[in-house]
Amino acid sequence: MLEHEILTLIKQADIAIGTEDFDALMEFYAEDAALVVQPGQVAKGKAQIRTAFEAIARHFGNTLSVTQGKAQVIEGGDTALVIMETLLHIGEAKEPIVRRATYVFARDTAHGWLCTVDNSYGTDLLNES
Repeated sequence: MLEHEILTLIKQADIAIGTEDFDALMEFYAEDAALVVQPGQVAKGKAQIRTAFEAIARHFGNTLSVTQGKAQVIEGGDTALVIMETLLHIGEAKEPIVRRATYVFARDTAHGWLCTVDNSYGTDLLNES
């Protein structure tokens, strides 16, 4: 079974995060995308998202790498919901931080699939209210 195109894109974005190639990373996002930086804080648009990723890299001492575990992609029209196990590897830590992330992608006729909502916290955001 072939891997869904979006999962391949997410893996490429993960590499860009780990190498801190923020120019390449921004290519995965729609111009008006939203990134949940942490519960209660959302970056909107590529400029804010880039600034957030730069701050996240510094916060983790420039040692963050991201990989993915189990995933499901559910398509409806030109929109896709991705439910995914996201693994955050930080420095020399033996165990990654595991999150059940949710992402929304929209198919753009010129650029293919672009992330419109990046929520690595998934439904855990409900625990914050």
